[in-house]
Amino acid sequence: MDETERLSQEDKCNKERVGGVLEQAELIARRVLESIQALAGTTTCKGVQIAQLTKWAKANGYWILSDDLGTFEDRGSENEVYLSRSENLVYKLNDFRYSDDNLTPFFERIEAHNFYFPDCAYTLVGFSENKEGNVCAVLRQPYILSSREATDREITDELVKLGFMSQTDGEYFTNGTHDIFDASPNNVLVGIDGNLYFIDTIIYKTSADNVCIFQNQSPRYSGRP
Repeated sequence: MDETERLSQEDKCNKERVGGVLEQAELIARRVLESIQALAGTTTCKGVQIAQLTKWAKANGYWILSDDLGTFEDRGSENEVYLSRSENLVYKLNDFRYSDDNLTPFFERIEAHNFYFPDCAYTLVGFSENKEGNVCAVLRQPYILSSREATDREITDELVKLGFMSQTDGEYFTNGTHDIFDASPNNVLVGIDGNLYFIDTIIYKTSADNVCIFQNQSPRYSGRP
């Protein structure tokens, strides 16, 4: 595909699909992956993808200062969380921790999350640096008015309704297409309407390698900060 065709594809993507920042960023990351695979035969290119996305974001008005997002609330295993000062929104600075060697799993994960959990969908609005100086994706999510955290039993029952089955004593859940990790009470809220909201889980396309990848990246297992 020549550059004219690529630009045409990107323009069509912007005009016809909702959430243009996600699609544009995914396209840039995919180009980097394809180029490095062709040249070096490897998929290890996350650093190059992040550098290209940073350059693109700064050139196109998608670079956001974290102070402009709102009030810092919390730091999780992969996200810095900010509460909007003016709207019922949460902003999360995601450091791509759970993408192993390239950013493809990150984009797939956002799309899968929005498919399974549309009531607390993510919107990619740009890129920023977190407090450690790491480049992050800025994800916007509705602020969920909740009464409490969900119980393990409630989480399991809800995922079973969605077609997922518990694996290895609830270590993760799978429907044969996607595996969901970290569906723990602190990441699943019971809204004031009584519904469950899966605000922060890890989703991969189903693979035998996912348990090792998750455990290697999760502070709970790896000892990483």
